[in-house]
Amino acid sequence: MSLEEAIEHYARLTPDKAAVITADGTLSYAMLWERIREKADTLKLREGEPYVFPTSQDADFIITYCAVHLCGGVAVPKSVSENEIVNCKSSNSKCSSVLFTTGTTGSSKGVMISGEAWTANAENLIDRLGFTSDLLFIICGPLNHLGSLSKVYPTLMCGATLYILESLKDLPAFFSVFSLPFRKFATFLVPSSIRMLLQVAPKELAAVSRKTDFIETGAAAISRHDMERLCRLLPHSRLFNTYASTETGIICSYEFSRYGCEPGLLGKPMKHSSVRIGEGGRVICSGRTIMSGYVGSPEATAQVLRHGEVFTSDTGFIDSQGMLHLQGRLDDVINVGGYKVNPSEVEDAAAGFQPIADCICIPAPHILLGTVPKLLYVPRQGKEVKPRDIADYLKGRIESYKVPLLYEAVSAIRRTYNGKPDRKAYT
Repeated sequence: MSLEEAIEHYARLTPDKAAVITADGTLSYAMLWERIREKADTLKLREGEPYVFPTSQDADFIITYCAVHLCGGVAVPKSVSENEIVNCKSSNSKCSSVLFTTGTTGSSKGVMISGEAWTANAENLIDRLGFTSDLLFIICGPLNHLGSLSKVYPTLMCGATLYILESLKDLPAFFSVFSLPFRKFATFLVPSSIRMLLQVAPKELAAVSRKTDFIETGAAAISRHDMERLCRLLPHSRLFNTYASTETGIICSYEFSRYGCEPGLLGKPMKHSSVRIGEGGRVICSGRTIMSGYVGSPEATAQVLRHGEVFTSDTGFIDSQGMLHLQGRLDDVINVGGYKVNPSEVEDAAAGFQPIADCICIPAPHILLGTVPKLLYVPRQGKEVKPRDIADYLKGRIESYKVPLLYEAVSAIRRTYNGKPDRKAYT
């Protein structure tokens, strides 16, 4: 079933059950389906016609998004240029949605995603994470990005309930959701949000442990320290680390609460996905979830999508059990006198040093040695952190050539919307 067919199905089967809840109220499945049909009647889109609409964190977004599909149109939840809209219409007849990347490694690109890919993503998540009809899934992130939008599909396709928050900035609002009369709760949190909860609301998090069925993280690397602490606070919850991108869809996921906290371990590919390792350790993905291409850019598409495979910028390896391990990104590696330094490995090690609240490892010029690793770090409130203390902590935890030679205390680390360190901002 498509998302819209699933909503119609549950509108008949469980018409009074809550489908979408926001601070403004609740829409049952019957009400949601009625609003979608009414919106579709007003749109009057032609088959394959793009429809650009503003992203909002409310039920209206779900209604508009589904109504566009019901008309046979292409949902584009972002303002784009007229040329991009025209190219979107003419370049791929199977395109049902266009999502825009953050552009952290280049200019922002419009990724075309088919209805088949969305269904395959949903089935991957339902199968691996165990979405069920009695679940309340909390959406905390922007709905025009894969991390959150991909959870709308499995939630509504299995007849469960969505709760849409504006963001995670209002922590009392987030934790108040757990007081609703549902048996199981789940959410998707990027690693930076998890770290924030661990730092400012560990007691509140522990208090909802028995109600939390699962938490999924992804979009950026999560440190061993944060995984281990999350496991201690949520001993009754299933905790997943997922490998996904807008271009590849949902590919792998690993339940670290059950099998162990190992940074970079993403598990085996899901039912509709495959992974192989190419030259230089490049991660290459294929299957039903991958994109159809970039909007109006056959050249950029050809660089990434070849013979039904997406050539990512990630590097890694597959172990003897068939599980994917990420080691970094091709464009992030720091060349230190011929040695390759993965900055995320340095950041993961430094994250275990208690006086540090956050950090990022970047390349920096050195008057004698050329390029060396530099660590920008945020001292935990009330803590005095000396560079020598950090270096001493890192020695023995990572190879000596990976230990940063330069250090700088900063007030905050720049990150993208999905919690990735914004390395581009420091170049």
